[in-house]
Amino acid sequence: MKKRVLSALLAAALTLSLASPALAAPTRDEAAQVLSALDIMTGDGAGNLNLSAPVTRAEFVKMLMAASPISVGDVTYVSPYPDVPASHWAAPYVEAAVAAGYVTGYLDGTFRPGNTITLAEGVTMALRLLGYTSEDFSGSFPAGEMTMYKTLDLDEGITIGANDTMTRQDAMYLFYNLLTAPSRTTGQPYLSSVLGHGVTAEGEIDTMALLNDTMEGPVVVGESGWQSKIPFDISTASVTRDGVASTASALTANDVVYWSDTLHALWVYTNKVTGPIQAITPASSPASVTVSGKSYEIETSSAAYALSDLGTFEVGDAVTLLLGRDGKVAAAVTPGQAASDTVWGLVLSSTPQTFTDKNGNDYTTAAISVLATDGNTYTYSVDRATIQPGALVQVTSSAAGVEVKALPSANLSGTVSADGQRLGSLTFAADVEILDVYGEKGVRVYPERLAGMELTRSMVRYYLLDGSGNISRLILSDATGDMHTYGVITSVREVGNTGGSDTSGTYVYDVGGTTATLTGGRVYKVLPGPFQMKTDGEEVDRFVNLTGVHLDSVDGATAYGGNRQYAIWDDVLVYQVDGDRYYPTSLSLVTDGSYSLTGYYDKDQSQGGRIRVILAR
Repeated sequence: MKKRVLSALLAAALTLSLASPALAAPTRDEAAQVLSALDIMTGDGAGNLNLSAPVTRAEFVKMLMAASPISVGDVTYVSPYPDVPASHWAAPYVEAAVAAGYVTGYLDGTFRPGNTITLAEGVTMALRLLGYTSEDFSGSFPAGEMTMYKTLDLDEGITIGANDTMTRQDAMYLFYNLLTAPSRTTGQPYLSSVLGHGVTAEGEIDTMALLNDTMEGPVVVGESGWQSKIPFDISTASVTRDGVASTASALTANDVVYWSDTLHALWVYTNKVTGPIQAITPASSPASVTVSGKSYEIETSSAAYALSDLGTFEVGDAVTLLLGRDGKVAAAVTPGQAASDTVWGLVLSSTPQTFTDKNGNDYTTAAISVLATDGNTYTYSVDRATIQPGALVQVTSSAAGVEVKALPSANLSGTVSADGQRLGSLTFAADVEILDVYGEKGVRVYPERLAGMELTRSMVRYYLLDGSGNISRLILSDATGDMHTYGVITSVREVGNTGGSDTSGTYVYDVGGTTATLTGGRVYKVLPGPFQMKTDGEEVDRFVNLTGVHLDSVDGATAYGGNRQYAIWDDVLVYQVDGDRYYPTSLSLVTDGSYSLTGYYDKDQSQGGRIRVILAR
């Protein structure tokens, strides 16, 4: 069991921003990809992490040692406990953990490896990694340990209590949070001070630097000899495709692949741009190419050659650019070679543009940008200039060009199961892509976000079933509300009443520390305090106050108040209130019991609502 070199990690570094507020829990995919890349938590043969499964003490200790600076051998000849003989699969891990002082057994001399582990037990072991011992805590177990757990923000994403059984998801979040928690001995993040890897100035994982140290490539699936360039069997590799854990069997022609031999991992990107070539600079040895009004830097020598004056393409030709991790061109192919290039999504813009054909003649056509169900934005040159922003379309690129079709309306409704696996009688495909849209903007969501929600027909704008009859694509209409703007109104000045001939309103508001002003001849009848703003393009459709509830406590991503529990939005905004002034802060700084907290939500949780803003007084 040679321990993988601690390195970084995750495709999410390139596809998911790690610059989210420190108070927000990490996304499931982000945490899963980090721990998978670090070999702290790996999936089964099918790549399934089984996050809802309970964790045994033996399983947790294996994760613990994978997260430690200690390498563990393949076998041991010592039986660390009577119920953990040397032949037990976990014996090497338990022996190493005991020797390092990370774990202890029970008073009767047993370890009980098959017992499930409670959160308090898991937290205690994690704190040992950070350098804490039992002498650092007073009072009865586990009060001191659980207080430190919250103080160090190890609880982000975890909602269970101290004596509850941990699931693999709870363990995943605990170890993910551990990486940026400060070591007791150094005061610096565990990842840098104990494991020796760099972090950003904010103490976050410097994923880009670490990935660049270990990542090689790219190659393009389908090119001659592409697989032989990867120095390991890809069928046994951990695979991340467009930021989501996947498998090698999911790779398709024209996927752009990077790899790390050290991590035995693949990162796969499927972004493509199809349109006419407008410029190639410089022509003899291209460094960039302009397609459909946007310039793209060229990453590989093969792409540079294909676009050079010695290659296949010239200005005016139709081309499909295959984009890699930084949005750079990994390859250039004819649209016919990317026959499977079909996306479904929301038109963000439709702008007439002037292009030059291969004969040097100018012509005008439309360039559309589409937010696809995979969360990426694609740009196409199309003949039809009638496509309007906000339309739902299917775009297919082929040798014949780009075909754009309006999506038909859907006739689907039902309740999403509590585990987020089904919508009514239909099952979500393992790689389902879901887009929630409103007007001219949208956001990608995952099935778990919809768990327990009742989706009416008006909420479901489009769905597509795969060959097995499972939902593979789903486009919703304002189901979650996650695409809207939330914050606090700091000043209100209203004149007249809505509908009058002499009305006006001036509203100053703050969104996470950024101040803006809304003015015009419309009166919204709002008060200073938390708000929701819905916009469609430049138009404000709705500007309302949120509903408040006094919070008795906050535990991870769940708040409790008025004998109810409330889910907290991943991007919740937290403000410390002093008189009529609002100061952005983080949740971890206001949950020590010295503040009175009020949470503000947009709608009931069963309808997709979340606590969007928390005020601390």
